[in-house]
Amino acid sequence: MKKIFKGIIVALLSLIVICTTCAFLASADDTPTPTPTPGSSDNSQQVQDLQKQIQDLQNKISGLQSQEKTFSSQIQVMDSQINLTQLRINATQQQITDLVLDIDTTTEKIDKLSGSLEGLTKVLLNRIVATYEIGSEQPFGILISSNNVSDFVKRANYLKVAQEHDKRLVYDTVQAKNDYANQKSILEEKKKKIEALKAQLLSYTNELNQEKSDKQSLLTQTQGSESNYQKLLAQAEAQLAGFSSFVSAQGGASLLSNQTVCDDWGCYYNQRDSQWGSIALGGSQYSIASDGCLLTSMAMIYTHYGHRGVNPLTINSNPGNFASYNRAYLLKTITADGASSNRVGTDIDSELSAGRPVIVGISYDGGPIADHFVVFVSGSGGNYTMNDPFTPNGHNISFRGRYPTERIVEEDKVVF
Repeated sequence: MKKIFKGIIVALLSLIVICTTCAFLASADDTPTPTPTPGSSDNSQQVQDLQKQIQDLQNKISGLQSQEKTFSSQIQVMDSQINLTQLRINATQQQITDLVLDIDTTTEKIDKLSGSLEGLTKVLLNRIVATYEIGSEQPFGILISSNNVSDFVKRANYLKVAQEHDKRLVYDTVQAKNDYANQKSILEEKKKKIEALKAQLLSYTNELNQEKSDKQSLLTQTQGSESNYQKLLAQAEAQLAGFSSFVSAQGGASLLSNQTVCDDWGCYYNQRDSQWGSIALGGSQYSIASDGCLLTSMAMIYTHYGHRGVNPLTINSNPGNFASYNRAYLLKTITADGASSNRVGTDIDSELSAGRPVIVGISYDGGPIADHFVVFVSGSGGNYTMNDPFTPNGHNISFRGRYPTERIVEEDKVVF
């Protein structure tokens, strides 16, 4: 009878150990991964207020731009754009401030979690050793060493409780480890976002400076006069309309490949080259391919005078090279590669005889406004060799073979 009783007790104890072990393993596998706590920088009330002001100002600018163009409306648009960019700067600065606070909070969390994880790990290691020492004793050994049935049950229950405690300790350690990893990931993301916002802030600051410069240029160019403004605006619009007419007459401005040729003279560029043809001219609705003949001609002139790194994109990337009253209208005074240049009227033959190229404006439709520009590189008396920025492979080709000499309406040299 005594043997039967001991056998039953041993079986029960083994079942307790097995069940406890299975539960321990199941809990370890099912431990949930905590969800990262999102940062508060995007939800800042100050940022939300600034974003609303930005949206309101954007709507105002859209309304102003739809009105008839006058000097007064242009100034209003410029002032509104300056205010809009300033609001964007303020919003970006506020986001950076919020993120810095978030990073400080996250850093504190990481420090606390690191301490908790270290402490839990030490406790867990100690418990593993203790549980191993208890668990390594066979059920029969527990039974034999027990004074009576009550003592045996107490020891068996202690083993179960110890294993349950260890299971909870493993869960807490895994939880702390996951939280630590998540907070570290959040911290790195916030640091990356701050770097992106700083770059954006620099871009907005440059925009603001350019917008203020544009306004000052407009006031200088027009002398604050509505009549001067309208005159300049009409001149720019007439030139751009001429470019469009020329392109239409040629069948469009499809993009080309492998057009650039550089030699001892400098570099030949084509406005339709796929490297830049689809880019907006001066940030306007026009493209370099359709309206960039003058821009491309100036880039060729720059390379002739030693600025071999200049191409149409170089000149196009500087907003100060374009008129404040029309973003697609290239000014006579521009800057590229650190060098400022002016286009001034000249005599073709005298310049070419001195070895200096000339930018020539052609009236393709016979009107008074140039609707296409090319570069004369050599020749005299109407027999000229040119670099045509529109014609495919228009490097060192005959002018007379494509355009009538009597259609020349503008002759400019470039002075540095």
